[in-house]
Amino acid sequence: VQLQASGGGLVQPGGSLRLSCAVSGRTSNNYAMGWFRQAPGKEREFVAANRWNGGSARDADSVRGRFTISRDNAKNTVYLQMNRLKPEDTAVYYCAGRYGWSVSYYLSSTWVFWGQGTLVTVSS
Repeated sequence: VQLQASGGGLVQPGGSLRLSCAVSGRTSNNYAMGWFRQAPGKEREFVAANRWNGGSARDADSVRGRFTISRDNAKNTVYLQMNRLKPEDTAVYYCAGRYGWSVSYYLSSTWVFWGQGTLVTVSS
């Protein structure tokens, strides 16, 4: 499985961006996708995740109500819609994948496949 993230850029506070993650290779309804981010000098942190069929959706407290994970199965693509962006959302965003859901979904070490990262900068 290969993941290709895109859609990052510079946006003003309060603005929106949509990240995409194209998935190539074998997936199934039990395949899980997630988004993590890593700000300079900080550890990689969980943002959002769900199963390929849309179930078991989870998101971090820091983004709840602002970010939404979704997918287009026909395009084999997972999205992260980010609204009301804040300067503290500035980070490199990574998409991740794994077979099966883990109760430790919020730990980056439990994910197997990773995209290359896309930089999101929130600044005026």
